[in-house]
Amino acid sequence: MIRLDRFISERTEYTRSAIKEMAKKGKISVDGIAEKSPDRKIDPENVAVKVDGRLISSQRYRYILLNKPAGYVCSTDDRDGETVMKLIPDEWRTKNMFPAGRLDKDTLGALLITDDGTLAHRILSPASHVPKIYIVKLDRPFQSKYIDIFKNGLEFPSGEVCMPARLQPVENCEKLAFVELCEGKYHQVKRMFETVENSVEKLARVCVGGLILPEKLAIGQCMELLHKDVENLFLPPDFDLVCRNFSGFFSAIPINK
Repeated sequence: MIRLDRFISERTEYTRSAIKEMAKKGKISVDGIAEKSPDRKIDPENVAVKVDGRLISSQRYRYILLNKPAGYVCSTDDRDGETVMKLIPDEWRTKNMFPAGRLDKDTLGALLITDDGTLAHRILSPASHVPKIYIVKLDRPFQSKYIDIFKNGLEFPSGEVCMPARLQPVENCEKLAFVELCEGKYHQVKRMFETVENSVEKLARVCVGGLILPEKLAIGQCMELLHKDVENLFLPPDFDLVCRNFSGFFSAIPINK
């Protein structure tokens, strides 16, 4: 059992004071009946709670997969620039929601947004080594020597050493490649290719663990994940399959995106 105001507050952007005011105005209902006592105890799994006509999910945490477009920052603070949070529908947002991990402002692709801090910590913890797969468009043609350099643990000019990374070129596309990382250093993919005297023109993350960016999810769109989808985050991805399925990822994106 849980207090009604706590139930709503944990699953929406409403504060307790706002919930109290809405209850007074008859804007909160439990099983179709207006409820003016926000301190009433409810069983979240066995009642239907609506706020201003909107059904509130009984699920404690929310997990949103966004196909991030370029031009948005992975932040909850508008002072950092236009944030990815603006792309999440109002009815899916909660007060404590944040991007679980970061993509650069100009990087596209799979981004998890959640209010589950424990799960986010598991994903981001260096000890977890959750693999992430990116497709890269390079400024100059891919060279086969990159494969062994990345595999052996590339070292930046600063002396910082990267963990071994998997690399595979895209057939018949001399400037496209896939890279799988098990860590998340600052601007890592871009810095890795700069170290081998190439540069990244476009970058997109297409896979986090075993959670693969759905083909139907267009850039800028998001979807709510089910529990079984969330568990895929901690499964190993099929690198070869991902490479086959996403080799044409950039082909439908205009050059200025």
